[in-house]
Amino acid sequence: MSGVLEAGTATTRREPRRAVRGRTWRRLMQQPVAVSAGIVLAIVFVIGAIAPRVAPSPQTIDLSDRWRDHAPLLSGWHLLGTDALGRDLLVRTLYGLHTSEWSALEATLFATVVGIALGGIAGYHGGWADALIMRLADMFGVVPAIMLLLIAGTYFIPVTVEKLTLIIALYLWIPVARVVRAEIASLSAREFVQSALALGASNRRIFFRHLLPNGSSTIIVAATSLLGEVIVLEATLEFLGVGVPSAEQPTLGNLIGDAQTGSVLVGLGWWNLVAPAGTLVLILVCVNLLGDGLAEALRPARPR
Repeated sequence: MSGVLEAGTATTRREPRRAVRGRTWRRLMQQPVAVSAGIVLAIVFVIGAIAPRVAPSPQTIDLSDRWRDHAPLLSGWHLLGTDALGRDLLVRTLYGLHTSEWSALEATLFATVVGIALGGIAGYHGGWADALIMRLADMFGVVPAIMLLLIAGTYFIPVTVEKLTLIIALYLWIPVARVVRAEIASLSAREFVQSALALGASNRRIFFRHLLPNGSSTIIVAATSLLGEVIVLEATLEFLGVGVPSAEQPTLGNLIGDAQTGSVLVGLGWWNLVAPAGTLVLILVCVNLLGDGLAEALRPARPR
């Protein structure tokens, strides 16, 4: 009999979460723009992920003089044109996409985990822990992101993609921590947390079984917005020259920087800029549209 009661209780506990997930999914599916953006973003990321397996080396040079800085072709080789050395821009853009997307995903994941941990501690425990973590965030937050990252990048020589990813992640945990701290502090004052404490639940159980699941919608939206910010910062640093040279490892940022410099110095064709810049713009537009859709879908239902 007790087993039946336990099973029934467990089922009852799971039903509200299933209902919330179902409602969120339906609300997201009712937004064709956000769904389309998510599909396009997934396709772009899959293409970038498999690029090194299907594409030739990005440093391969077409030795024929007529293929140097050549305009895009509608058929045959070099669909997006070539650069000043005769390297295929489609291949280099695919490799740049591969590097930039993995760097952005790793930085976003690291910053989100750190932000959840520090923001959760600050919001749940409060007191000196809250004051210490938030003052640390304020200390870093008063310095503009690009300035702090430029200073840090100059001391991490030689700069690699991994170092650049770590530098960005160590700064961008701040907005996640602030959002998580406010959400956890708000949830901690509610009745279900006080009831769990009265029943003897541990702080760990309360955080992972009650607070974190109930605050997941806010965290998801914050992480999605963070992904776009990471991509912009990484591309900006690479464009400004604080990063990996494109001759070593192409990224969308250093390809855009090379195209801009080459256009000014030696008059490279417009196609050198369009391929990486267009890919970057497409990713940012899709991330922002998807983030707006998720924010709307995850918004709590209004009471009738």
